[in-house]
Formats: sequence, structure tokens, C-alpha cells
Amino acid sequence: MKIALAQIEVIPGQPDRNTRRILQMVKDAKEQEADIVIFPEMAVPGYFLGDTWEQNAFLKECEECGREIIAASEEIVILFGNVAVDREKKNNDGRVRKYNAFFAAQKGKLIYPDNMPYPFVIKTLMPNYREFDDTRHFFSLQKLARELGTTPAKLISPFSMKIKGQRVRIGALLCEDGWSDNYELTPMSMLKSGGHIDFFVNISSSPYTLGKNERRHKVFSREAAEAGAPLFYVNNTGIQNNGKTVYTFDGSSTVYGAKGDILSCCGEYREELSVIDFEHIESLPPVEVAPQEPTAEICRALLYGIDRFLKSIGLKKVVVGVSGGIDSAVTAALYTKVVGADNVLLINMPSRFNSDTTKNFAKELAENLGCRYMIIPIQDAVDLTINQFETIPVKFLAEGREENFAVSSFAAENIQARDRGARVLAAAAAIFGGGFSCNANKAETTVGYCTLYGDNAGFLAAIADLWKHQVYDIAKYLNTEVFDREVIPQGIIDIVPSAELSAAQNVDEGKGDPLKYPYHDYLFAAFVERWQKATPEDILTWYAAGTLEEELHCAPGTTKKYFADAKEFIADLERWWNQFCGIGVAKRIQSPPVLAVSRRAYGFDHREAQNGAYYTREYKRLKEELLKDL
Repeated sequence: MKIALAQIEVIPGQPDRNTRRILQMVKDAKEQEADIVIFPEMAVPGYFLGDTWEQNAFLKECEECGREIIAASEEIVILFGNVAVDREKKNNDGRVRKYNAFFAAQKGKLIYPDNMPYPFVIKTLMPNYREFDDTRHFFSLQKLARELGTTPAKLISPFSMKIKGQRVRIGALLCEDGWSDNYELTPMSMLKSGGHIDFFVNISSSPYTLGKNERRHKVFSREAAEAGAPLFYVNNTGIQNNGKTVYTFDGSSTVYGAKGDILSCCGEYREELSVIDFEHIESLPPVEVAPQEPTAEICRALLYGIDRFLKSIGLKKVVVGVSGGIDSAVTAALYTKVVGADNVLLINMPSRFNSDTTKNFAKELAENLGCRYMIIPIQDAVDLTINQFETIPVKFLAEGREENFAVSSFAAENIQARDRGARVLAAAAAIFGGGFSCNANKAETTVGYCTLYGDNAGFLAAIADLWKHQVYDIAKYLNTEVFDREVIPQGIIDIVPSAELSAAQNVDEGKGDPLKYPYHDYLFAAFVERWQKATPEDILTWYAAGTLEEELHCAPGTTKKYFADAKEFIADLERWWNQFCGIGVAKRIQSPPVLAVSRRAYGFDHREAQNGAYYTREYKRLKEELLKDL
């Protein structure tokens, strides 16, 4: 018996295109004499569709596509994921009942699982964290069991079928059903307790995040070994999004042997049909899957995600504002690698505060990449704006008086950033026939160190899920591994990071951003990425105990380097916590979509409300204790 893993690229919201690809893969599997072909979870509609799930016409389309796939199963067993609809029942929201379902088709008909009332397996565990929102749209097996007056353990059951005269029992799981450590139910154990299982199949639509494959290998290897049966994991490739956050799907479909060894692994970010001879599966030598180097892993995800996102929105040309700094340099290099130098326009937009040093770096970057390059000074436009506000009076019509504004240095900084984004880059994108990029990193995004409609604008924030130290790592990797030459000048990597919006940010004098990235990167990550998110109370507790650097995973001695005493430390903490919970939220809500690579990206992954900063009573007590002798 031969089993084919069909790792396909799933296009969200395009069931007709996905079905055509599935049917082609079925044909290819037949030509390779496969007896079973396995497709990913939600292979027909896609997974992240937002409230498209509320469109009845779309549901009917998915059902019709499913019937085409079932009809193609005359000479091969097809296992695939699709939405299942029961029009006689309703979800809790009053809409038609929908299930995230695992179908098995043979000889043009669907196979009923042993104990199920439907001809498909229903997803049991509904993820409702991070980017997932399954309970909003789908009815779980747990709910169905309660409705039927039974238990999930009695409903969860394998598919049984005859293949080449032999009875085969397949334990069917949908994605999260294999990640059950934090749930009250364990579908894998329930399947095992129901009798002999020849092998397990986990069909998934599992987004990439850094380190996720290593964690999956540990979990699924253990499950296969405990069950004493092979486990086939099939994931899709492509990108999907939920509006504010874009996710890559890396595939990496894997076969785990009965001893927990990895026996086969499909490539990342590519479609692949991998055929396994099941009769000799345990004689296959284990495959060594070494842990991946994080920077290389992230860079592959970024390049793939940018490529697929541009194709999904039909964008072929990109404008990047290049300052001579690291963020814009990395962004420019990434887009150049994806769309080619001829399709990238780099624009340097100096004001009187931009140094010759950074202007020369921007030019050198453009020369190294081979991109089109423009220099559009903004000082005259900025001066015009400032002059208008300072010389044109504000009139109080009811009182018959008037006054003039005085433009502060802070307002002047904002005017510069907005002139670059809203005027120059937006116009350039329209003229060039493309879109303009957002170059923000995650540290800036966390505390709103950016200007709305200025550097916070653009069609995609490709590096906004990277902390500053990761941006530097990507820059070095692009030079050494991707381009195999220095495209990002070493001077850009070495110079102090600075927005150059005032004399206080003069890079030639070593003056830069107010963020101290070797510390703030890790502080902000504690606010956002820890599973139990840190608050000022936690930070101050660790600071008082002398364990802060260990908890944040930053270098020893970092806090002493930047803060003379507890007073300075607390002032800094409150400054950025106020920003994170205050204006930072407002800016993130209006920011471009973020390309996700971390375990908690901004957008729909990190969900937040505009509630303002809050300090617990314990925090205030700790603060008072630390400051009483200062």
C-alpha cells in the first residue's frame, strides 16, 4: 500500500482554484500508483477567511467543490479537509451549522467514521487563541456530543476501509487535535482506546512561527511512539491573513514512525507530492532534522511571505524610502530580492537634519542593489508647512480676535515624517505604479515610536515582527547568504540608529533614537511575546530581586549600563509602558498589515483595546519601597 502526502499551496477564499490543484495532485498520485492521497486541513476553502464563512453562496461553492473531489476517488482513497454544512441545524450565533471537517472518499463515495453520525470527522479542539478564531464559525465535536447526549470519546473513531483486500483503520485528526497538552480532552488517546489503528493522519493548516517545527516534532514524535503506529502530518504552503496580520504556511509535512522517528519530511514553502510505501515504512532510515538557525529560518519566511503577498494583491513594483539606516536598508534588500532591482524605486528624502554620512549610505545601498534611485529633499516643503501655520492666523470668529501658532520641535519632527510618507512616497508609488513600504520594526511599533500617516504608512510592514537586533541579524544574513556580497553597506550596520529628525539625533555626534535596543527589545518582548505577559509589576519585582536580565534574556549588566539608579529605571519603565498602552495602541490599530514570524505578532494575533496604562497596587508599593531612600 502506497500513501501520498499532497503538500499543496492553498489560496484562501478561492475554492475553485484549490480544487483544480487538488484534482491535479490526485491524478499525479494515481500515476505514482498511490492507494491513498492526503491533503491538508481546509484544503478547499482555505482557513483564515474572516466572516466569509457567513456567506451562504460561498459555503455552497465549497460543498460543490467537495463533490468533485469525492467523484475523483474511484481508483484512489482521497483524504482531505473542507467545511461541512448541516443546514438542518444552527450554530450558537443562529447561522447555519458549520464543521471543520476531515473527509475520506473511496469509489466515489464518502466513508463514515465508525461511530459518527456524519460521513466525516469533526474537529474536536477549537483553538481560540493567538490568530485563531475557530469557535466564532465552527461547531466542535465537544458541542455535538453534548447535543446528542453522549461524550466525545464515544464519537471519536477511525475511518475503516478495505484497500487491496485488506482492512485498514485510520485515526483521523485535524491540526489542533494533535496539540492537546493544554486541553481537557486528548483525541489521540481516545482514538487509541477504541481499538487497533494502522496509522494516524493529522491534516493541518498550521501557520509558521519561529521554532514551531521543532516543537511539533517533539509532540508528534512522542504521540506516534506512545501509540505505536505511524503518524502522517500534512500541512499546506502559501500565505493567509486575517486582515491585520499575514501568515506564511511552510508545509514541512512529515511522516513519524511507530517508534517516534522522523522517516520523511517534505520541503519548506514548496508544493510536493511525497509517496511512502507503507508496507516497508518501518524499514526506512530515520531522517535527521537538525534545529534550524533562527535568522536563516526567519529570512526564508520573510522572502516567501513578501513574494506571495505581492502576488495576492497584484503588486509588481515597490517604492522604499531609504534613510541610510538599517530598517530601510533591510526592507529594500528584501523587496529587491523578491521583485528584482528594476521593480524597486529607492527614494532618499533628506531634511536639514540628515547627515552626509547617511545620505551617502543610502546612495551606496542603491548602487549595491542596482535599484532605481531618487533624491527628493523635503526641507522646502517642511518649511512651507511650518511657515503657513506660524504666519496664517487662527481666528476666533465669535470673539473677533486671532492668534498664531508656534510650531514646536516635536511638531516639526512629525511634519517631516508625514511629508515623506503622505506626500513623497504616496505620490511616488502612484507615479511608479506600485505601493510603498512600511519600514517599521517591532520595537518602534510596540511604543508608537513612529508617525501616523508618515513612517507608519505603507501597504505592508514586512519587518514589523522583528526586534531591532533581529533586523541587524537579517542584514548580515542578506549580505553573506542571500546576495553573497555586501549589498547593505557595513557602515549602515555600524552607525548609531537614528531617525535624524532633529539636531538631538545627529549621527555624526553619536546621537540616535531614545530607544536603547539592547535593553528595550527585551523589555518590550516581555510585554508582548511572553505567554504570561509581563507588566510593570513583574518587571519591578524582577528588578528588585536582581533577576531582571535573566527573566528578559538580555545581557548581564544591561540595566546598570543604562540606568544609574532605581529612579531612572522606573522613569524609563513608566515612559514606555504609558506609550505601549496609550498612543502605541492607537497607532498599531491604524498601521499596515504585519508579516508574522514570531509567536505573537501585532494585528489580529496580539489583540488589544485602547484602555490606557494601568499600574497595580503591588507595583505602586514596590515603587515606593525602591524610591524611599533616593
